[in-house]
Amino acid sequence: MPFLEVRNLTKVFPLGESMFGGAAKSELRAVDDVSLTIEAGETLGLVGESGSGKSTLGRMILRLIEPTSGSIIYRGRNLMAASSAEMRTLRRDMQIIFQDPVGSLDPRMRVEQIISEPMLIHGGGNGSMTAGDRQARVSELLKAVGLDESARHRFPHEFSGGQRQRIGIARALALHPKFIVADEPVSALDVSVGAQIVNLLAQLQREYGLTYLFISHSMPLVRYLATRIAVMHRGKIVEIGPTQQITEQPRDAYTRSLLQATPEVVA
Repeated sequence: MPFLEVRNLTKVFPLGESMFGGAAKSELRAVDDVSLTIEAGETLGLVGESGSGKSTLGRMILRLIEPTSGSIIYRGRNLMAASSAEMRTLRRDMQIIFQDPVGSLDPRMRVEQIISEPMLIHGGGNGSMTAGDRQARVSELLKAVGLDESARHRFPHEFSGGQRQRIGIARALALHPKFIVADEPVSALDVSVGAQIVNLLAQLQREYGLTYLFISHSMPLVRYLATRIAVMHRGKIVEIGPTQQITEQPRDAYTRSLLQATPEVVA
């Protein structure tokens, strides 16, 4: 049984009346009948241009956006049949790293508060935690993402973009998750800092046994990090397979165009 299985997932957004005065309503199929699997411990890279439906798909898998139809089977459990209370428990296992390291962090909270907030909401993921437990976990996570202990007392605006993304990663790890959706986590960073974050994600995967859905518009980043690659275009998966196969013997013309547009390999 796959760690995660998505079956015929679809998301339709209504667009309302025509701007030209027509009465007929239209819709946008942001994700159109997508099926895929992710095995435990692997990284599935989801690549495609902006607007292809990648982020919508990732957020639907976590049920941050409700699908129009389809099913999401996580470790044998159909998330579409889970109640709000059940999803609250399951969210300890399933976390997201957001694209924007500025907008995703509350500017009024210190780093210690940001990282420990999930522990307060969910009781640490393994039952209740004392204040001392939370402080120790924050220290552990700061070290894991390469930040100094003194960072805990500072505010997000006092950090660089790369450091803020490290804070976001630490927050995502707070509850010992098993599955993480990394939604374009380096697109707002410069190339060298982005490479450091990608290397950090690879390191954390080895240390904590994480499973990733890594979303990006950059084929070189996906090629570097992913075990397998799924190529998304206009809401559909047009090609999926092992990284070497997709990058060296692509079958779909859209995949070939992505490879030709960004031929550099991340070092």
